[in-house]
Amino acid sequence: MAVPADRASFKEYCLRKLGKPVIEINVDDDQVEDRIDESLKYYYDYHFDGSERIFYQHQVTANTKSDKYITLPENIIGAVRIFQIGDPSMRSSDMFNIRYQIALNDLYQLTTVSLIPYYMAMQHLGTITELLVGQQPIRYNRHTNKCYIDMDWTKINVGEYLLIEAYEVINPDTYTDAWGDRWLQHYSTAKIKYQWGTNLTKFIGMQLPGGVQFNGEKILDDAKVEIDKLEQEMISSYSLPVMDMIG
Repeated sequence: MAVPADRASFKEYCLRKLGKPVIEINVDDDQVEDRIDESLKYYYDYHFDGSERIFYQHQVTANTKSDKYITLPENIIGAVRIFQIGDPSMRSSDMFNIRYQIALNDLYQLTTVSLIPYYMAMQHLGTITELLVGQQPIRYNRHTNKCYIDMDWTKINVGEYLLIEAYEVINPDTYTDAWGDRWLQHYSTAKIKYQWGTNLTKFIGMQLPGGVQFNGEKILDDAKVEIDKLEQEMISSYSLPVMDMIG
């Protein structure tokens, strides 16, 4: 069996799992495409292989400063945080930066003494920054693709960069190995099967020549059980654990 390498072969693979061409699958091609799209969206949202953490950089323009938000690409589904934006005296390129001054004055001594005091000092400075400054607040909605940054925009200049930690979906058309994901194959097949059963329920009780009856309800019920089982498997085996919020 060839592993699906694109959307067309993935679709045919799912239909073959349902019995094609031995059995006629009473599902329209558009319906199959819709069920695959639904499966991919669920895969992106919950599977740890459906998205990846990235660091998105954006160069500030005059429009950015006036709008007070950044428009993120469509394939980004979540923005976690923005890297700290400080005044110039706190930047690593400035000679009056605290780390720069420590390195300048104590560089030759750092090789002869313990690094514990230096580490403790850096931790203490980090704690002070966290208490007095804190994380830069952001607001993001994946449907608008706008990441609002609640800050004083006068402290950043046009041409400088903002760096955002975000999550980007894995596009299977680019990374074709995703079409071979076992869970995605089973889930898409179950969704198509559910559509098949839904289509056949209108013929419940109708008899064919020879006394044979359509049993779309049985196909529908079986598909629903399979979908529920796969979604439970997703949460228990393929999703990252939910992080507790403390505070």
